[in-house]
Amino acid sequence: MSNMITVGISDLNVAKNGDVLVTYALGSCIGICLYDSVRKVAGLSHIMLPSSVGFHPTGNQIYKFADLAIPILVDKMKAMGAKQICLRAKIAGGAQMFAAVNNSGLANIGQRNIIAVRQELQKLNIPILVEDTGKNYGRTQYFDSADGTMRIKSVNRGEWVY
Repeated sequence: MSNMITVGISDLNVAKNGDVLVTYALGSCIGICLYDSVRKVAGLSHIMLPSSVGFHPTGNQIYKFADLAIPILVDKMKAMGAKQICLRAKIAGGAQMFAAVNNSGLANIGQRNIIAVRQELQKLNIPILVEDTGKNYGRTQYFDSADGTMRIKSVNRGEWVY
């Protein structure tokens, strides 16, 4: 029987053997799912901010930033046997949750997160297979280590599978 492994906000984790990673409350945040389909190693990172530039994160605070968390997730997956060349990505989130604020930095943080995640994955030569990003609603993201399936649930919008 598979285990459900919760990845909190500004957190990351890895799984295999059919365990399922889940993260809640993806509004402007991004959930980055990485998968090695040969070794069946899955990883999920829930980032809040695009860049650590100007910050001095310590401890688990480093998981908050796309530029720091994604390379750490890759390293943790490699420690479980994944090969970076085999990694593929599926991402979700990056919503504009604060439409009333117009185009302020707070309003467009979702879009800035999307751009930063794309750039970081490109730097690491990890192709993005699926994006469920933008719009104006939150998501819950499930990622199955058995087959790399990403499932998205959203209140009042339903559920879909990638």
